[in-house]
Amino acid sequence: MKIPYTKPSITEVEKRFAEDAVANGWGENCYGYINRFEHDFARHLRVKHVVATSSCTGALHLGLCALGIGAGDEVILADINWIATVSPIIHLGATPVLVDISGENWCIDPKKVEAAITPQTKAIIATHLYGNMAEMAELLAIGKRHQIAVVEDAAEAIGSEIDGHRAGTMGLFGTFSFHGSKTITTGEGGAFVTNNDVLAEKVRTLNNHGRSAHETRQFWPERAGFKYRMSNVQAAIGCAQLTRVGELVFRKQEILKEYIGGFAENPYITLNTNPVNVVSGAWMPNVVISRCRNRGFDQLKGKFHDAGIDARPFFAPLSNFPFISDSPNFENINSFDLWKRSINLPSFHDMTNDDIQYVINLLNDEIR
Repeated sequence: MKIPYTKPSITEVEKRFAEDAVANGWGENCYGYINRFEHDFARHLRVKHVVATSSCTGALHLGLCALGIGAGDEVILADINWIATVSPIIHLGATPVLVDISGENWCIDPKKVEAAITPQTKAIIATHLYGNMAEMAELLAIGKRHQIAVVEDAAEAIGSEIDGHRAGTMGLFGTFSFHGSKTITTGEGGAFVTNNDVLAEKVRTLNNHGRSAHETRQFWPERAGFKYRMSNVQAAIGCAQLTRVGELVFRKQEILKEYIGGFAENPYITLNTNPVNVVSGAWMPNVVISRCRNRGFDQLKGKFHDAGIDARPFFAPLSNFPFISDSPNFENINSFDLWKRSINLPSFHDMTNDDIQYVINLLNDEIR
């Protein structure tokens, strides 16, 4: 493709950190960059605990397991999500309860959440979609009222904030992704973050094959655990990326602003929007095409392909998939509507303004 939808920004800084980890990060130094990454990311988020993991999915699995979620329990989440958010619920034997999204921010609708709560509800997952932020004040109030944990899937929300609180730090715990498509990357990787000391210790034990940090006997687990640890080499790349996180987020925000300006006079196209108290990390610009134009990714993917532009579809509703739900939940009106008339646009760090204008021109020519 002439213009890929995403690729990481890798400089000599990342290469130097990775080379040092490969040369020296073994033996007694095998956790050096992991420890540094956890410390630096905690400082960036202004949160007490960070556990570096192999993926955001692994971080979410660890967190839900530490909460004791299992068979007979229900976890509420938005119907619009990537499979990674629902998979840990299924693996733990719990039941995912899929509710609709807001038509404004494309994140889980608090009113639908409250209506879905039952005595079996043990957690609510708020996914911050494409850099947009879920309505955390409302969700946290619901969680407090019903004594249910609110969890943040902040995989796509590096740089996003509500009232000065960074994504992932407001719920009982948050999870992040550092996949190669994300604003900062470790290649593959993720993080569990929390201000809860007890939960953090449980997750660290689970992530170390069930071995507690307080156990003096070597190779002596207290329970069957997991191994979702990030590698030292991955963490080294992450440490380098964190030295540039302000620059990386700012460029994402610049790209989104360029798109918004380019479509400002097209009445049939809208993009990511946020209330005045929200700062978007602008991970992925998404255009929503007016219903009257009856077009979306499926109708335009050929045009994008022929132009050498690698666009992406909006996430499909999870209730579409028979291994998750018995049947599509067409009562989730916004989920089934927005999915069909949305397109994710390219937004990688090194994208030029000419590249952005090329994408804008194509879409403006097609939707008018």
